[in-house]
Amino acid sequence: MILALLFVARIGLGFQFQTMGSVSGELVKDLNLNYTEIGSLIGLFMVPGVFLAFPAGLAGRFVSDRFIVGLGLLALGAGGAVASIADSFDMLAAARLICGAGFVFSTIFFTKIVADLFSGKELATAMGVLVMSWPGGIAMGQIGHGWVAANLDWRMAFVIASTYCIIGALLVVIFCRSVPGAAQQTAGFRFTLNRNEVLLTIVASLVWALFNAGYVVYLSFAPGVLVAGGYEMVSALGVISLASWLMIFSGVVCGLIADRTGKADLVLYVCTGAAMMAILMLFITPLAIPSSILFGLIGVAPAGVIMALTGQAMKPENRAIGMGVFFTAYFIIQAPAPTIAGWLYDLTLDEFWPMLFAVALFLLTAVANIVFRLAQKRLPI
Repeated sequence: MILALLFVARIGLGFQFQTMGSVSGELVKDLNLNYTEIGSLIGLFMVPGVFLAFPAGLAGRFVSDRFIVGLGLLALGAGGAVASIADSFDMLAAARLICGAGFVFSTIFFTKIVADLFSGKELATAMGVLVMSWPGGIAMGQIGHGWVAANLDWRMAFVIASTYCIIGALLVVIFCRSVPGAAQQTAGFRFTLNRNEVLLTIVASLVWALFNAGYVVYLSFAPGVLVAGGYEMVSALGVISLASWLMIFSGVVCGLIADRTGKADLVLYVCTGAAMMAILMLFITPLAIPSSILFGLIGVAPAGVIMALTGQAMKPENRAIGMGVFFTAYFIIQAPAPTIAGWLYDLTLDEFWPMLFAVALFLLTAVANIVFRLAQKRLPI
């Protein structure tokens, strides 16, 4: 029941994140922004994590997990409210930073609660359920925000997403309870991770960051590939959203397969190979729908498998501070990716280069996982 509640509330993270990507066309026209600026605004959502993830992990030693999750969701709502009245790049940037602060606090403790709930059980499956709320929110935003922007006003997309986040905050604060039997966190400000835990956590975060960076670049620039191939924007967003809808279910199945077979690494390598193939298929316009299906059904399915690495990188009693370290490194790596992709597009005016960048990010995801396994053999925690 707690997992279901967290899934519903965490949808708000992806729903709010996707606002910028789905209304980017209107922002370019109304506020005279370029695509490097759009990419920067998308990436700014992740920037606060570079500075706040570690303090957020420490905060978990003093206040309850549900309080921090609720506070984070409220900040996501507040940032969206600021974006809804923005009339410049600077104001939108401030709004995205507020959203990003809420994102980092909530996402760390969503993950910690599930790690506490399912430690020693089917953790990859549970993480698969949790992280699929992110593409679920994104898929809702791709279709919903795009339609709202095209038929009503791009500002309403931010209002709707903010309302959802605020409702999610109330649900978590009212109904979420402490996890029975969870390992007690060390009180105070003392850093308790040992050297091996720090190194393993950083490498695990690298796998997650590269995977998400590839997914975000795909979401941001794949619709443009289809528009260049003759699609209307709303139709293009609908086709690309197929991947995110399928990911909601495929991520859970992928976690189950990894848990039951014990072959998590093989699952990850097959999936990242499929992701690279699907991205390249997208440039053949008649294959747009099969490409999106392949990307969602297999390519981005191993999200839960990757997040389960957190349970292997740190001791249970160090999870709050460990998640802070994990997400600090994650945000440092992921935040620049959309800006780089936007710069590649502005430089070439060709969607091929941002998408080739996404292919490279998925390839590096597999490489980083190999590095994690090698490190795990040499660095017992």
